Amino acid sequence: MERWQDYLTAVSSGLRDLTITDGTGTTLTPEGGFQRWVEITREVHAHGRNVYVIGNGASAAMASHMAADACKNGGLRAQAFNDASLLTATGNDLAFEQVFAVPLARFGRAGDLLITISSSGRSPNIVRALETARATPMRIVTLSGKDAGNPSRALGDVNFYIPCRRYGWIESAHHVIMHYWLDQYVSLYGQGAV
Repeated sequence: MERWQDYLTAVSSGLRDLTITDGTGTTLTPEGGFQRWVEITREVHAHGRNVYVIGNGASAAMASHMAADACKNGGLRAQAFNDASLLTATGNDLAFEQVFAVPLARFGRAGDLLITISSSGRSPNIVRALETARATPMRIVTLSGKDAGNPSRALGDVNFYIPCRRYGWIESAHHVIMHYWLDQYVSLYGQGAV
């Protein structure tokens, strides 16, 4: 059995080794990366635009949780595309790769913000949604892990990458990152701030 301290050290190292890049691949400091994300969020809100958060599995649960917190605590127009009927109808009738791209194409507008959460950064439905968001064009923040060359990291305006191999560690780090972003936004701009 893995010791608690070893597990805690491993999860903490993922956060400590967080790599943040911008849309050109330039590395940002943690402060610079989070500041850019918070400012994008402020701009999106100030222009009456929406925040969409997507993910699969545990990341879908996190997307739902953080969209709810962003709406309730941050006063943001935030939504997660995880309605079971829409997901299963789109997946069955079109393709599972389209389950996020289709609602983004219907609801998304230029200037909205898409936040993707994907432990691998390679999920075809996440990559397809990122391509749809870029074509709209939306602002994009990606959270990924595992392989440093994953496609999600090349598609965002700000990209948060956890250099870990284990899903649980990546998911835990992603949740901390999401909470930190929203806490910073609320502390700077307050609930519903413009």
